[in-house]
Amino acid sequence: MLEIPESKVISLQAGKILEKKTVSEVQTATRPHKFAFYNGDPGEYHRLLEGRQIISSNGHGMFVDILFNDDIFVTIGDGTNIRYYDSVDQSPEKHQLMIVFHDGTCIAFTVAMYGGIWVYRGEFDNPYHRGSIKSISPLEEAFDEIHFNSIFNSTAKDLSIKALLATEQRIPGLGNGVLQDILFNAGIHPRRKKSTLSDFEKAELYHSLKVTLNKMTDMGGRDTEKDLLGNAGGYKTLLSKNTLKDPCPNCGNAIVKEAYLGGAIYFCPVCQGL
Repeated sequence: MLEIPESKVISLQAGKILEKKTVSEVQTATRPHKFAFYNGDPGEYHRLLEGRQIISSNGHGMFVDILFNDDIFVTIGDGTNIRYYDSVDQSPEKHQLMIVFHDGTCIAFTVAMYGGIWVYRGEFDNPYHRGSIKSISPLEEAFDEIHFNSIFNSTAKDLSIKALLATEQRIPGLGNGVLQDILFNAGIHPRRKKSTLSDFEKAELYHSLKVTLNKMTDMGGRDTEKDLLGNAGGYKTLLSKNTLKDPCPNCGNAIVKEAYLGGAIYFCPVCQGL
């Protein structure tokens, strides 16, 4: 899924690979998807995109924005995959949108479970997108311990750590996927209530959040996800579907998988005691 490391990695790749490419053709879905969401009628996207040149790209939260001239954007959100191909012949037969460039290269957008592919001019009328743009990313120096504590204390309700950090987009782009290694490195169980954390544990959580997300990004994203070229990220996840059968890298105990708050959580019951 598209979370902080992947949105940043893909946007950096798009900036290098797609800059100055001009759109020659827009192809609508070859496989309609009832959970693929668009801004208006995707059959009209060609009117906004054809003849436009890519200026830049920006990754923030769970979004990647690709900017074209005349203030036109293509934005994808969590659940949408974007892939670059050297030729249309290499692109997938089934897609939810494809943009072909004058040089014969293309980018294809596919949606597995759900996802958005939005084309628009100017500002995107979406509260999560606006909130993501205005937020401070954990990848930035400005996301300091004072800012983290303001988020930690932003709700009076005694939430679990997973609920606090990975729901309601309090930290845009920090989802259930990246959360697993953040909490493992901090030694904190996903179900722990925030009121049970000591000041030392809060500081460890902040440190783990910053270090883990920066490492994931610097290594090209997680190995559970793929980049613009279809390559898996270089960061080897500690706790994920890829490592469920492996013993805990710290103590050797069996890793536990449970369903919690609409997604799976992975934890070591020894290293992350509840």
